[in-house]
Amino acid sequence: MFGPGRASKKMSTTSYLAERHGIKNTRTMYLTYYVPLFAWIPQYRWVHLQGDLVAALTMASFYLPMALSYASNLAHVPPINGLYSFVFNPLIYAILGSCPQMVVGPEAAGSLLVGSVVRSSVDNGKSPEYDDAMHARIAGVVTGMAGAAIFIAGLTRLGFLDSVLSRPFLRGFISAIGFVIVVDQLIPELGLAELAEAHGGVSHGSSVDKLRFLFGNIQHSSKITATVAGVSFLIIMVFREMKKRLQPRYPGVAYIPDRFLVVVLSAVLTWQLRWDLSGLEILGEVKSRTGNPFPFHWPFRVAYMKHIQEAMGTSFLIALLGFFESSVAAKSLGGGDGKDGIQGIALSPNRELVALGVANLVGGCFCALPAFGGYGRSKVNASTGGKTPMSSIFLSFITIICVLFLLPAFHYLPKAVLSSMITVVAWSLIEEAPHDILFFIKIRGYTELGLMTIIFAATIFYSLTLGIAIGVGLSLLSVIKHSTRPRIQILGRIPGTNRFENAEDNPEENLEFIEGCLIVKIPEPLTFANTGDLKNRLRRLELYGTTSAHPALPRVRSPEHNKNIIFDIHGVTGLDGSGTQVLQEIVRKYRDRGVRVFFTRGPAEGTPIYELFRRSGIVEICGGKDHFVADVGEALRLTEAEVGDYEYVNFAGDEGGR
Repeated sequence: MFGPGRASKKMSTTSYLAERHGIKNTRTMYLTYYVPLFAWIPQYRWVHLQGDLVAALTMASFYLPMALSYASNLAHVPPINGLYSFVFNPLIYAILGSCPQMVVGPEAAGSLLVGSVVRSSVDNGKSPEYDDAMHARIAGVVTGMAGAAIFIAGLTRLGFLDSVLSRPFLRGFISAIGFVIVVDQLIPELGLAELAEAHGGVSHGSSVDKLRFLFGNIQHSSKITATVAGVSFLIIMVFREMKKRLQPRYPGVAYIPDRFLVVVLSAVLTWQLRWDLSGLEILGEVKSRTGNPFPFHWPFRVAYMKHIQEAMGTSFLIALLGFFESSVAAKSLGGGDGKDGIQGIALSPNRELVALGVANLVGGCFCALPAFGGYGRSKVNASTGGKTPMSSIFLSFITIICVLFLLPAFHYLPKAVLSSMITVVAWSLIEEAPHDILFFIKIRGYTELGLMTIIFAATIFYSLTLGIAIGVGLSLLSVIKHSTRPRIQILGRIPGTNRFENAEDNPEENLEFIEGCLIVKIPEPLTFANTGDLKNRLRRLELYGTTSAHPALPRVRSPEHNKNIIFDIHGVTGLDGSGTQVLQEIVRKYRDRGVRVFFTRGPAEGTPIYELFRRSGIVEICGGKDHFVADVGEALRLTEAEVGDYEYVNFAGDEGGR
C-alpha cells in the first residue's frame, strides 16, 4: 500500500498519507496533538461553563483542605505548600494533558513519601528539625526530580512503564501506606504529638514502634482532641457511605461538600468556644515563610546536591506510582468523547508523561507537593459537571484566590480534623485489599499473595524505604524472568488431521508423534534476552519431550526421534543479532550431528528476518532454501523423501529410550 506510490523513500508514512489525501497544514496538526489546549479551546462553548465552574468549586471544597492535611501531617512541610500543588499543576495539565476530565493534585502516597525524605534528612543531620523553609525546599527537590524523571520518560517514549510494577506489588505497597498513615495519624488524633517527640522521636520510627508508643501512653491522650477527631471521622465516613448508596438513584448527592462543611464547622466552633485554650491544637497562621505568596526556588541547585542524592530513589518511585494512578484514571475516563464533550483528543501515555513531568517540574520550582491524576478526584470532576480542562483552570484560579485572600480563615482549623480527613483517605487505600486477596486465594495465586505479604510486612515492621526496595526489586526480577525464559513448545499431530498442537498443553488428547522427527514451535521473537537458555530447553525436548522435566531425570525419549528437527517459526516476528547468532550455533551443531533441520512458516524472502537468516549462514547450513517450507506437513514429506548427507550421531547423552 505504501511502497510503490511514495514520492521519496525518505518520506514518512504520515507525510505520505497527508500528501496523498490533500492535508496541507501539517504544522497545525502536530501543534494540536502535542499541545491539546489548541484542540479544545476552539470547541469550548457557554454550555460547558456552568458545569466546569460548579465542578471546580466542588473540588475546591473537598480537596483544598485535604492539600493542607497532606502538607502538614504527611509531608511535614508548611500547609501552604500543599495548596501550591493545586495552583500550578492543574493549570499546566490543562494545557498539555490528553485526558480532558482528569484533574491532577497531591495524593496521600506521594505526600507520605515526601515526608519520609524530609524525616530522613532530619535524621541524617542534613536539615534542622524545625526549619520549615528548608523542609519545603526538600519537598521541592523531590517534586522537581519526580517531574524530571517522568518528563524524560515521556520524551524517550517510555509510556509502557506503568506496566513495570505488578498488581500485587501495588496492592501490597498501597495497603501498607494506608496502614502507615492510619497509625501515623492516631498520634495527633489523640493529642500525643508533643509526647511522641519527647520520647526520643517516636514519629521517626516504624509503625510497630508507634503502635507500641500508643498502647503505652493511651492514658495521656487529650479528650477534646480525640473527640473532635473521632466525630469528624464519623461524620465524613457516614456521608461517604450515604453518597455511595444514594448516588445511583440521586446523583445530586455528589454535590454535598461534607468535608468542607466539617472544616468550616470545626473552625467556627474552635474560634467561638476557644477550644484551642483547652488543649486542641490548631493550624495557626498559614502563610509563606518568605513573605512572597509564590516564592520561586530552582530545585536543581548545586547547594541542594545532598538532598538530591537522598531523594533519588524515592523521587523515581513517586513518579512511577503517580504515573500508574494517572494511567488508571485516564483510561477509566477516556478522551472525554460524548455528548457536550471535547472531541478529537486521543489519549497518549507518552504525552501524559510529558504533561505530568512539566507540571511537576514547575511545581517543584515553587516547593509544591508531587501532583498526579487521581481517579477519585477526577470522578468527582466528571460527576459534578466538569466536561473540559477548563474545570482544572478554574480550580487553579480558585486556589490562587484562596492563597492571596483566604488563608486567615484557616487559622482556627483543628489539626485533629485534618488528621481525621487523612485517615478516611487511608481507609480507602486499605479497604480495596480484601477484594484482591480473595481473588488471589480463589485462583490459588499464592506467589502473588506472598509478594503482597512480604512488601506489607517490610513496610510495617521496618520502613517505607525497605518496602519500596523489596517491591521494586521483586517486580523487576519477575519481569526479567518472564522476558528471558524461552517459550518453545513440542508439537504433536491431532489424529486423522494435518493439525499440530502443543503436546504439553494437551497431554490427554493422545497426539501423534512422528517417528524420527522433533517438531518445535518458537512462538515469540528471539532476542538477546530470551535466547540465553534456548539450547538447554531444546536439549530437554530431545531427552524428555517436554521442557518441564527436571534435568536430573534419565533420558526417556529415544535418540531415533531426533533425526529431523522441524522449527515452526511463525511467531518469530523479531530477531536481533544475539538471537541470530545463537540460532546459527544451534543449527550448525544439529548438522554436525547429522540431524536434518527444516524451518516452516518462516519469513518471506527479502524481509529483514530472512536476510538475517541468509547473511548469518543459517539458510546455507541447513541445506538451502528448500529447507524453508510453508507448513509442517510439507516439512514432514521432505523428511521422508530426503536422504541425509550425514550419519546421525547421538551427542545428547545416554542411549536409553522408550
